Amino acid sequence: MSDSHDPSGAAPAGRPSRGDKRRKPKGPKKATPDYLEKAALHYLERYASSRANLRRVLLGKVERSARAHGTDRDDGAQAVEQLLDRLGRAGYLDDTAYARGRAISLHRAGHGAQAIWMKLRQKGIDEDTARAALETLQEEADTPELAAALRYARKRRIGPYRAPEQQAANIDRDMAALARKGFSLDLARQVVQCDDLETLEQEAGAQPGPLG
Repeated sequence: MSDSHDPSGAAPAGRPSRGDKRRKPKGPKKATPDYLEKAALHYLERYASSRANLRRVLLGKVERSARAHGTDRDDGAQAVEQLLDRLGRAGYLDDTAYARGRAISLHRAGHGAQAIWMKLRQKGIDEDTARAALETLQEEADTPELAAALRYARKRRIGPYRAPEQQAANIDRDMAALARKGFSLDLARQVVQCDDLETLEQEAGAQPGPLG
């Protein structure tokens, strides 16, 4: 009598294998007003956002819905604008508060004013609001650019935070690193070539010692 068991483990003919039971990825959902509102609130629960940035997110869903389901793009765009207006009135969207918080966060991470300006503009913040946000950085330190540059240099252990025997050989490299973060050449030189770090930190209002 032959053994009916197949040692290969293959499924009998006509029956789906386990691999066939994998779920197919779900396609885009229809961009109805209700769905867009739920998607917007879910996004805002996870991320701070400007009005323009959230508009881009939602219009992406409108576009994918139009391709998958044939929904009308203009109707979707109108629904997005109406939703953004409601979210603004309800306090979920506030570009002034967003720009201020984002500027402070980027400053604390060691970004220069130019880099902060560019990042705010990329998020759809208008020039006046971005400029006002940068002005709030004066509350962070007496000289916010210097404080941010020192914070970045300390984090990367470059410039005056290198071992003394390594500083001279890395001046150009460290100045370039600061320039890439949006700091001016003069400020980069002031940080990298300083000979009294403690005094410079006091001038900037930065707290000496390792980063937390």
